[in-house]
Amino acid sequence: MTAIFAMLNLRNYRFHAEFNCGICVKMYFRTFFSQEKCEFLFKNSFNQNHVSGKNVPKSDSFEWLDSFALKFGLKGEKVTIIHEPLQFYRTLLEKCKSARRRITLASLYLGTGKLEQKLVETIKERLSETSGNSESLQVKVLLDYNRGLRGKENSCTVLSPLLTQYPFLCQVALYRTPVLNGYLGDLIPQRWNEVIGLQHMKIYLFDDSLLISGANLSNDYFTNRQDRYMLIEDCPHLADFYDGLVSCVSSCSHIVKFSEVKNTGNSGRNFHSKSLGKKLLQYYKNYKLKRDGDYVKEKQDKDIDTWIYPLIEAGQLGVHQDSKVTERLLKSVPSGSTFHLTTGYFNLTHQYTDAILNHSVANYQVLMAHPTANGFLNAGGIAGAIPTAYTYIARAFFSKVCEACGNGGRIGLWEYCRNGWTFHAKGLWYTPSNSKALPSLTLIGSPNFGYRSVERDLETQIALVTHNKGLQQRLAEERDRLYANSPEQLSAITFTQPERAVPLWVKCFVWFFRSYF
Repeated sequence: MTAIFAMLNLRNYRFHAEFNCGICVKMYFRTFFSQEKCEFLFKNSFNQNHVSGKNVPKSDSFEWLDSFALKFGLKGEKVTIIHEPLQFYRTLLEKCKSARRRITLASLYLGTGKLEQKLVETIKERLSETSGNSESLQVKVLLDYNRGLRGKENSCTVLSPLLTQYPFLCQVALYRTPVLNGYLGDLIPQRWNEVIGLQHMKIYLFDDSLLISGANLSNDYFTNRQDRYMLIEDCPHLADFYDGLVSCVSSCSHIVKFSEVKNTGNSGRNFHSKSLGKKLLQYYKNYKLKRDGDYVKEKQDKDIDTWIYPLIEAGQLGVHQDSKVTERLLKSVPSGSTFHLTTGYFNLTHQYTDAILNHSVANYQVLMAHPTANGFLNAGGIAGAIPTAYTYIARAFFSKVCEACGNGGRIGLWEYCRNGWTFHAKGLWYTPSNSKALPSLTLIGSPNFGYRSVERDLETQIALVTHNKGLQQRLAEERDRLYANSPEQLSAITFTQPERAVPLWVKCFVWFFRSYF
């Protein structure tokens, strides 16, 4: 009951933040931050470029991204799209086996099964092989504090061989949202406190190669949970940026010592996450200064045909770079163009919904998880009703689409349904209006375009813009493979089927806790 009342209290603050003026939003943050910190978060975040309403210019050009984010140029041939979970797992193993300088892994958690243990064993073997070299291999792992310590056997116990044998070459950091650093973290039970906020970034880095994804490091994501995976090779500047980002977050996290692994329930209070917003901003500014000279060289390189913009979101720290870029992107493209948007957890924010329905002239094909492909299917307790909650949210959005666009309008809804599989893919593909056009932009990473991603979790994704026809073709293939598992567009009839019935208590649950899932 303590957990429920604590969450209701948070919900109450969020309710006032959404429906009242900006000063109420500041009151929400002052619950957890000092006055000075609160003012900093509102004045010095990444969201300095305001996204206006209907007057956003409509264009296929994405040069406006330059004013929102860092920019890294490369050849499209350096980008490989991975399609299947097993291929993702094998790529992780191969890259670990060949790494020479660094392995940097950021994920929500690391599982405890045989596949995960083999991954750790592969890293340990590579450390043994390179430990005598002049430049030793360095391993950094960043996980969420609450998720990484869940259960007697957990992420830290699986990683313990690395900490035991190579304590000076390996670092394991556990990030905990600042909202839980006070009394709230003690009051809420372990599994419940994960809903307040998480480290949700998925970054897998090996020397100068970056594998960005929405997948975690656990058995389901290596076998039958569909996600997206993009390998970008020979990109030293981009790899350095993400390695530095992980280090920045780790500096505000709890660093695990081997002595703690056996006693994970008492792993200390060494958190500085309240200062992360300021550190992220400073890190970004410093890296931009370093990048200015490189960017001039890349712009003059005629072989560069692809540009990558890393985006960060940390709503509880006042950082809204990714959501501002996404919102502007949805509003800015011309009529006749198409967005394909996918998410395993369909729960669009009010801002995204408003952008799509009222400020965009593009076509949309939205792919979400069928209830049987939802990762919470058959979960115990209240979590077992989450697939039904997403059905309710989808039905409400469908009604808004019908009101705004009509049944034959520019927005179509689809569900991923594959026997024995769950759906966790998230991202976006943009295709210009030309009938023969291929995708020229994609968003890929950890955000789900929902309230959690914008308000609660620490997220990152990249915006990739390319003129490379080969890469555009590969993006189209990736998109089409996902949508091929959605044979029928949703209609009003879909939501009248008996299995789509939503109990009243689930509707109430969604109203109170929509921002938590």
